[in-house]
Amino acid sequence: MKKILFVCIENSNRSQMAQAFATIYGNEKIEAFSAGSRPGGVVNAKAIAAMKELGYDLGKHHSKSLDEVKNHAPFDAVVTMGCGDACPWMPAKQHLDWQIPDPRDMDKDQFNDVRDQIGKLVKDLVSKILA
Repeated sequence: MKKILFVCIENSNRSQMAQAFATIYGNEKIEAFSAGSRPGGVVNAKAIAAMKELGYDLGKHHSKSLDEVKNHAPFDAVVTMGCGDACPWMPAKQHLDWQIPDPRDMDKDQFNDVRDQIGKLVKDLVSKILA
């Protein structure tokens, strides 16, 4: 089983959706995790609604700190999303930084555009890891 960790600041939007997409595209061959450098404590309702449109229940997720996932290291990939220096290093075979805007304050269409961007990036990453 391959392991991927997605990290953003609050672990309430981008990394949560990325974890969901990795679970969807991983076909039970990927164990996906997400965490935040400063977790907000809850998953954003907009993220839950955006993923529900695709048939995924993000409402079962919770916002986590890096301390809560570090025992799963090393990872096959760690992907940071917009947290820069606030994202501490985690052991992994590869580290990626995706410059994805925080959709927290975006309207529904813009939010879904970010969701779809994340979905495409995750699908590509999963296919490379499983190749």
